[in-house]
Amino acid sequence: MKAKVYRIPALLGAVVAVVLTGATVLSQSQYPANLLNQKGSFSRGAAVAMGQPFRGVATSAGIVEGLYPLRATGVSTEPIRTAAERMLATLNTADLSRSHFAIDDPEWRDWSNVDVGIYPRRGISLEEMSAEQKEAAWDLLREALSVEGVTQTQDIMKTEQTLFEINGEPIRYGEEKYYLTFMGIPSAVDPWGFQFDGHHLVINYFVLGDQVVMTPAFWGGEPVLTDSGKYAGNRILQEEQDEGLALMQSLNAQQQSRATLDPNKVRNNQIAAANQDNLTLDYEGIPGSALGSAQKLQLLNVIRAYVGALRDPHAEITMDEIGQHIDDTYFAWVGGAADDAIFYYRIHSPVILIEFDHQGPVGTLNKNAPGVPTRDHIHTVVRTPNGNDYGKDLLAQHLAKEH
Repeated sequence: MKAKVYRIPALLGAVVAVVLTGATVLSQSQYPANLLNQKGSFSRGAAVAMGQPFRGVATSAGIVEGLYPLRATGVSTEPIRTAAERMLATLNTADLSRSHFAIDDPEWRDWSNVDVGIYPRRGISLEEMSAEQKEAAWDLLREALSVEGVTQTQDIMKTEQTLFEINGEPIRYGEEKYYLTFMGIPSAVDPWGFQFDGHHLVINYFVLGDQVVMTPAFWGGEPVLTDSGKYAGNRILQEEQDEGLALMQSLNAQQQSRATLDPNKVRNNQIAAANQDNLTLDYEGIPGSALGSAQKLQLLNVIRAYVGALRDPHAEITMDEIGQHIDDTYFAWVGGAADDAIFYYRIHSPVILIEFDHQGPVGTLNKNAPGVPTRDHIHTVVRTPNGNDYGKDLLAQHLAKEH
């Protein structure tokens, strides 16, 4: 059967060629000038940020030392290492040259939550992988993440298909425009890791022995609820939204007042995403020490909604570390607390920083008012403050000990 090709005009000069034999080929007649300008702006911002030596997120008092000792956790990372080796074995020399970097390469910090049209990635994308490579890549993610983490990853990627269906911009949107890079050589004793990077989804995964650090991690998406197209019914980040609101609603009036930074949610509030590796951020809101026992448990439940994307039992090890600082864990809020509220919240301690933000629409202007935060566009980010994003504190200790 001869393939039939339909040309469909789309936004910004895009042309989508749909081959009815099953393959889908995406092309675009030109790179729109406004998109190129955005691309340049993001590239300059990243260059400035990465030009600064890494310090890590810290308060104005500076980095707190000694929070992340080298230690044995008793939880093997061999399945992750084996899966990574299998994936690397599928790559040819050209793939390797753009996908494999030294353990301390700046590539770690070269990520963004924006789409590939305005922030190009290195590495190899799912879109260009062979069937064997895709299977190996997903095997790695299944070993590194929990079942919930893999499901969330897949559901966020589905939102990209929806954005493509809505906007018709193949340079920017696509379900498999997610890039995999490796840092270091997978090892049972030496440090290594990988990065999975694309629109609304960034996973930085560092491994040293049986210790794991999975930050910075960005989980987001738009539309949050897909009401049409290939993935109609897809929904993302509801646990993170609902658990945060439930915690806020559990606070009494005095506690809510203490937690609230601003009762009016009128803009995007997230501050710790890309290019913010050296963010200076002081504690705000209500500390865990001012919460009751049940409220502290609720706070831990909110945190678990994020940490739970990591494979067990490494997730439980991380939760234990976070729990040791529960009294010094601050909860801050912007917006109202009604059941249908639009809001932002932050959880911040010496060893964890989490942000949740209802954002203004970007790719869903067909149904959401521009400039107005909506539940249909969510950004979240998770960081390890005081110098251990990308496992850098552990890496520095390892290098000092071994070399």
